Amino acid sequence: MAQPLMPHATASWLVDNTSLSFEQIAEFCGLHILEIQAIADDTAATKLTGRDPVRAHELTMEEIEKGQADPDYTLKMLKGPEQVRRTKGPRYTPVSKRQDKPDGIAWILRHHPEISDGAIGKLIGTTRTTIAAIRDRSHWNIANITPKDPVTLGLTSQRELDALVAKAAKAAGIEAPTDTRLEGDREALIEQLRAERTAAANAAEAGEAGEEAGPVEHTAETLFRS
Repeated sequence: MAQPLMPHATASWLVDNTSLSFEQIAEFCGLHILEIQAIADDTAATKLTGRDPVRAHELTMEEIEKGQADPDYTLKMLKGPEQVRRTKGPRYTPVSKRQDKPDGIAWILRHHPEISDGAIGKLIGTTRTTIAAIRDRSHWNIANITPKDPVTLGLTSQRELDALVAKAAKAAGIEAPTDTRLEGDREALIEQLRAERTAAANAAEAGEAGEEAGPVEHTAETLFRS
């Protein structure tokens, strides 16, 4: 059941301005009857300022009158106006990060020219005019703009950027770039771990055979386990 926006303040107003039963007020406000009793006795922990549910369009006087006439009547809350949710337009960027937008835009233009201006605008929260000015270097602050990864700047998430790059690459008919910067290091690490596992297995077999084990060399794997 829907409840008023400020249940305790609404309950205080209903206690002071109507003859509704505590049970009716408690049920309408979604509160325990003892809370209503405390409000009525002025023993609540916090002094409440009443909130008129009629003016708030949550309850009608007709409903209140029905409840006052019948103690068993359950008050019905009005359906409030639908909240307007913003679904379109540029994304909001905190003031502290807005000065970083040109750097993020310049980075995308340099590394992912396949992404459209409209897509950049939605991702970063900027206008096509600003993007065009940075592209043709007519931006008023172009001398101080340095291309920087927008993810590092906190202007977007890596997941959003990757999804946009993949979508733009697909639309342009090109293969999405793959990050291979750590590929060599990854392969070397895998080979190192394999060698360490083999050495550990050989040491275990030597121990079972009663052979004297040599000094233990701490490896990345053993240190991580410990």
